[in-house]
This record gives sequence, structure tokens and C-alpha cells, in this order.
Amino acid sequence: MNCSFPELKKNLGFGFMRLPIKDGQVDLDLGKQMVDAFLEAGFNYFDTAHGYLEGKSETALRACLTSRYPRERYVLANKLTDTFFKTQADIRPFFQQQLENCGVDYFDFYLMHSQCAKNFQHFQDCRAYETAFALKAEGKVRHVGISFHDTPQVLEQILTQYPQIEVVQIQFNYLDYEDPAVQSRAVYEVCRKYHKDVIIMEPVKGGNLVNLPAQANAILEALDGGSPASYAIRFAASFDGVIMVLSGMSNLEQLLDNTGYMKNFQPLNSQELTAIEKVQEIFHQMNLIPCTACRYCMAGCPKEIAIADLFAVMNSKRLHHDWNADYYYETVHTSSGRRASDCIQCGQCEQICPQHLNIRQLLAQVAKEFEKNEPSA
Repeated sequence: MNCSFPELKKNLGFGFMRLPIKDGQVDLDLGKQMVDAFLEAGFNYFDTAHGYLEGKSETALRACLTSRYPRERYVLANKLTDTFFKTQADIRPFFQQQLENCGVDYFDFYLMHSQCAKNFQHFQDCRAYETAFALKAEGKVRHVGISFHDTPQVLEQILTQYPQIEVVQIQFNYLDYEDPAVQSRAVYEVCRKYHKDVIIMEPVKGGNLVNLPAQANAILEALDGGSPASYAIRFAASFDGVIMVLSGMSNLEQLLDNTGYMKNFQPLNSQELTAIEKVQEIFHQMNLIPCTACRYCMAGCPKEIAIADLFAVMNSKRLHHDWNADYYYETVHTSSGRRASDCIQCGQCEQICPQHLNIRQLLAQVAKEFEKNEPSA
């Protein structure tokens, strides 16, 4: 592994953002099996945040990992999220609560969460970075970094102002690589310009690079038998300076697949890169919603609309053109008062969306597609 972080054993991380859910709660029994298999395969990096899984991620991590293994067996990353502090005085009590939730005395990595132009000023006003650096000096944090969702210019501003930052977590996958909204390549290049090591999030773009269009899937199937996820994650891990690729695994099958090909990691070869370029072109010709299902938008929706799920069924409709998406829209993801057409256009969702999506406009498109045959009131 990268000499800057000798505690990292391999370059695949377990993101505690999309854990298996059973009866509305995290399936801890399955979660424990997944943690055991992950560690047994030689991996040791785990990632969480206070708001993940509606506040259940940290305590699930304690139940599945930290209460069952000695501290030296794992590396743990957590984050400081802007919605959980209003002043500098709020930060240390919140941090202490995170330690208690996770059942640890320190975090290996502590990231300023989802940094962008909209919230960076709040972090500055509250001296959040200075507080994190002080926590490092006290031994409560080993490494301070950021997770980032914005333009290369904003990243340059942050890295210039806080050169003590050790690592940058960015959204990076082969679909976003040249996407003008996400600018993965340009953001990555800023990280390397400032000599920062990189952690990758969303390598499979919330599952969009796993459930591929048939034409794209056929291209990857013609290779050497790897799963669609394997090519996406290996693409991200192949870049210089990438020390970790996070995968939000939600079942044991996904975990065993990921650890299988990442145990003895090999960068993509020329044939595989050519195939990825062909898949990129297929996606670029389609009109899909680039939602990663982070679900930040849903937490504050006053109408409790399942925005990410509605975007997923919209993409499914465009990909497969069958009745299945209509069924899920009507039966699974909507109810009275929580349909796409019930959006009150408040815009809260757009303020927090890391992908900078025009959610209100997209919901109108979803309503037009799935509610077009309904009689008007």
C-alpha cells in the first residue's frame, strides 16, 4: 500500500452506507457475516458517517465490527457533516458522540464531509478544520481529510487554504470521468497537483454501472468473465495516487465478488480499457438520470417523496422499456401524497444534492412518464 498510510492493507474499503436492511432495520446478523468475510480476505478499511442509513450506520458498525474485533484489526473513517453543528462549540460534543456510537477511542481518518462552495464557508466560520487538526494533535484522529463534491476550482481553494489536508475523497467512476457536471478527471488532477492521496467513492455510481444496458453488458461479458462491478472498481483503482476505493456493499454476494478480484488487484489492461470506452459511449447516448442514490435529498423532503427510488425506476423504464418500472412506481415507491407530482417545489433537495441535479424538473418528468394516464383532478 501507499507508504503514507502503512495501516492500509489493501485498496478496497467497506462503505457502511448501503448495508442490508431487514424489516426497516440494519440486518446485523448478515452485516456481521460480511464484516467477517471482509477481514478474513485481508481488507481492513471501513467508512461511515453519522447521517448514513438515517443515523443507523455508526451503531451498526459498532455492533458488527468494533465490539467484536481488537482495534488494530481495522482502519475506521468517519466524517463531520455540516448539518450536525451550528457553532464551533458544537463540534467536539458531536465528535465525542460519534466515537461512542462507533465504540472507539479514535478515528483513523476524519473527513470534512461533502465539501463544496455552499458549505465551505460554514466550516470556515466554525473553525471546523482547525478543530479537526487539534483533535489530530490530541491523538483522537490519525489523519484529517475531506470528502468533496464540487468543481476543481473550489477544491484548489480548499487545498490552498488548508495544506494540512492529507487525503481527498472524490466521486470517481468511468461514467463521470469526463462528465461536465461531476468533472471527476479534473478534480482528480487537482488532487495530484497538490500531492494529495485519493479515496474513491461511488465507483459503480450507486449501482448504475452494475445494472448495465444489455448492449453494454454484452461488451463486458465478452471479456474474461469479470462482473460489471469488477471493471468499474478496477478502473477507479488503476489511477496513480488512489489509495482506497469504497464500495457500499449490501449483500454477501457483492462482498465476495469485490474481495475476490481485489485481493490480488490488477489494473485494467488495454483490452479492458477499450471495452470501458465502448460502454461509456453507450451510456452517453442514453438519457439517464445521474443519481447515485445517496438519499441526502430524501431526508429533508417535506412530502417524504422517495426521490432516489423514483429516479431509479425512471432509469429502469428508459433502459428496459417494460412494465416492471411502472409496477414499482405504483406499488412500491409511492403512496398518497408522496408521488412525483406531489412535489411542492421547495428546492431543499437541490441544495443538498452532491450531483447538483435539477430535482424538481426531473420529478416533473417522472410524473409525466408514470402518471400520464391518470385522470386529472
